[in-house]
Amino acid sequence: MALGAAGSVAAQPATQAAPPAADALRQAAQQAVQSNPDVTARYNAYRASGHEREGALAAYRPRVDATAQVGHTRDRFDNRNPASQSLGHHGVGLNLTQMLWDGHATRSEVQRLDHNRMARWFEFVDASEQAALEAARAHYDVQRFRRLVELAEDNYIQHKVSHDQIQDRFKAGVGRGVDLQQAVARLALAESNLNSEVANLHDVTARFQRVVGAAPAPAVKAGAASAAATPVVELSAGVPTSAAEALRQATTRNASVSAAIESMRAIRSQTEALRSADRPRIEARLRGGLGKNLAGQAGQTQDIGAEIVLNWSLFDGGRNHARTRQFADLLGQAADQRDRACRDVRQTVSIAHNDTARLAEQVRYLEKNAAAIQRARDAYRQQFEIGQRSLLDLLNAENEAYTARRAVANAEFDRAVAYVRVHAAMNTLLPTLGLVRADAAAGGAGAAGADSAAGWQAGDDAAGRCAVVEVAQATTPLTELDARAQALAASRAAVPATPTRP
Repeated sequence: MALGAAGSVAAQPATQAAPPAADALRQAAQQAVQSNPDVTARYNAYRASGHEREGALAAYRPRVDATAQVGHTRDRFDNRNPASQSLGHHGVGLNLTQMLWDGHATRSEVQRLDHNRMARWFEFVDASEQAALEAARAHYDVQRFRRLVELAEDNYIQHKVSHDQIQDRFKAGVGRGVDLQQAVARLALAESNLNSEVANLHDVTARFQRVVGAAPAPAVKAGAASAAATPVVELSAGVPTSAAEALRQATTRNASVSAAIESMRAIRSQTEALRSADRPRIEARLRGGLGKNLAGQAGQTQDIGAEIVLNWSLFDGGRNHARTRQFADLLGQAADQRDRACRDVRQTVSIAHNDTARLAEQVRYLEKNAAAIQRARDAYRQQFEIGQRSLLDLLNAENEAYTARRAVANAEFDRAVAYVRVHAAMNTLLPTLGLVRADAAAGGAGAAGADSAAGWQAGDDAAGRCAVVEVAQATTPLTELDARAQALAASRAAVPATPTRP
């Protein structure tokens, strides 16, 4: 992301962009990253950290100061005649100071700021991934409730047809009033469901506008049947099939964990910088001045000097030792925060990856259930026409078919969201969507951060209390449950039925 003069963030498609079906999702993520204030704030913090590092490097370079003075002095010496004299003076001068040795204070400070800069970079990357994740959630929620509205509309139509048919029969004198009241009640429920879904669609559209910064593109009405047949765009590519591998990649790639590690390294460098206070500091100093009566010395018109100055703090009241102990404790705190960040990521990935597998299986079962219910609903309708089924049977079948299709839609979109949650945790959501930083492509400020992060390793600073262990689940296999069901059926068959009293 490049921060332009106007303060805007720009993103551009990668060379190999996402599939065309994912264009709307990619555009939503791009707009969200562009307009998200947290992303731009993190980027500005990253740029500021780079300037801070440049300022620390200035300690290696000489410092030149220009001076000018003009004044008047008056003094008195009793052994001088006259005892009181006054003297005017003025002059200009240059002072050059070069640090020769500072006990590695500057080196440690530059190292600290290097780590601080990388921490700000990883925080920026994490903010970008989270903005893209929220945009993906908002996009899927809009698509989800658009489909649910279409299903609710179709459900209303089916109940409206049944209601009008029963009403015509009642008016013709061949229908019962109780059937008409049942139809009226179910039609009112269908209308209430439709209104509820429309309200939900309004809410998620408003949330989309808040997250992305613009309203979603208008929906193309395709009907409930066509919408159900349209597959949900899923970012399954790049998601490891193994939960253990997903956990490993997430804990090593996640930007929030990397930022915590770099913050810990920055504190370690700060601790090393404090030790330099116990070491001597050596400077070379040059000075030169021209004027009249320089330094209050009558007749002095020139002052040139060179010296090596050593300054060594032998005792500061214990202040530096106290700060060293303070930063040792802060280093422990940073390690705790690193481990907490790793555990949060581990939980997120574990749940999200499990959802991808669980929901994939759940969708298959729900689709099977929905297909069977719709076939039953069609058969009930035919049987109702010839008087073999009651109106209540037909209306119940309609509601079951609507509920089953609604469950399928929710499961499909939940699975799509689970995939983007895994990508965001692994720090691969933006690349998977085909987005790159515009300034990185042009060699801007972000390119330096990306280049440094490319070879980044946690090394010995990896989280120490965040074992990459897949969550074990003790579940009963379906084959065993089937065997129990067969045994139960056999036991029931072996017991003779007891006749009931009339």
